[in-house]
Amino acid sequence: MPNPTPSSPRVTARMVAERAGTSIATVSLVVNGKERGRVSTPIVARVRAAVDELGYVVDHAASSLARGSGDLVVLIAPDLSNPFFAEVIRGVRDTLGERFQLVLSVTERGSQPGLEDVRRFERLRPAGILVDAPTADQTIAASVPVVLLDAPGGADAVNYDLSAGVSSLVSHLGAAGHRHVAYLDGTSRAQTFAVRRAMFEQACAAAGVTMSDVTAQADLTIDAAAEVAAGVLARWVASGVTAVVAAADTLAYGVLRVAASRGIAVPGVLAVAGFDDLPSSSVTAPALTSVALPGADLGRAAALRLLAMLDGTEPPAHALPTRLVPRASTGA
Repeated sequence: MPNPTPSSPRVTARMVAERAGTSIATVSLVVNGKERGRVSTPIVARVRAAVDELGYVVDHAASSLARGSGDLVVLIAPDLSNPFFAEVIRGVRDTLGERFQLVLSVTERGSQPGLEDVRRFERLRPAGILVDAPTADQTIAASVPVVLLDAPGGADAVNYDLSAGVSSLVSHLGAAGHRHVAYLDGTSRAQTFAVRRAMFEQACAAAGVTMSDVTAQADLTIDAAAEVAAGVLARWVASGVTAVVAAADTLAYGVLRVAASRGIAVPGVLAVAGFDDLPSSSVTAPALTSVALPGADLGRAAALRLLAMLDGTEPPAHALPTRLVPRASTGA
């Protein structure tokens, strides 16, 4: 059988089976990675050779329709380039193992995942969908299992318990003598950022620490944060602010950059802290104090919850503990 040309019919599993001299069912097992213990090594080799020769590509959508559900798990996130999401992906992938294939999708820049994104992938009938940091003003329901990550208040969600981490951060700043602090927020519409700020404000009020009236927020990149910090840092320092807390480590990096460029000593003149505890936070200059929100643990917990939903078992607890990691940026 000649190799198909661009004008030839699409290569099918039947064509691969005929080339390999085996059944369509056997081809399906091999191309979906389920041949172990079920198909002999010589036949596996013949099928793979036929796949390569014919250029066969598995149609996951068609397979899903035939089975009623697929072997794909879709993770929708707002920014896969952010180091935090890389950790989330690692946790999900390691937990799903070989049972499911992980598909990644990123929303448009500056937007949070929402119902429309879920609907788009729902048509493929995946086994399930994971939605990281969804928009706060939508209820997400679908015909396939959906687990939300870092979505405070959401049903079937895996979240952080921020209370211990935030309380420790404010206590740490208070013990170092900081009584007037500023907060650099993120522009994200994800509910998690609103919760971080609200809890920090409450903890400061309870500890007698005042927050600056000069508010600021930036996109979750170092460059964006540096640009915003350049416009407010002098005002913060002039008004007596001695510590800046950023809603994410990437924002705190921008503050550190501007402070260094202007000769503002950290932590001598200004202490800086963030949220996430990204791997790079231990090697910034100075190393960044941060409330640890372990991304890999979040991804792992979400994947375990999805697997429990698929298997009909009791989902595990979904509130992940947080802790403060004190470093040199606050004088630790």
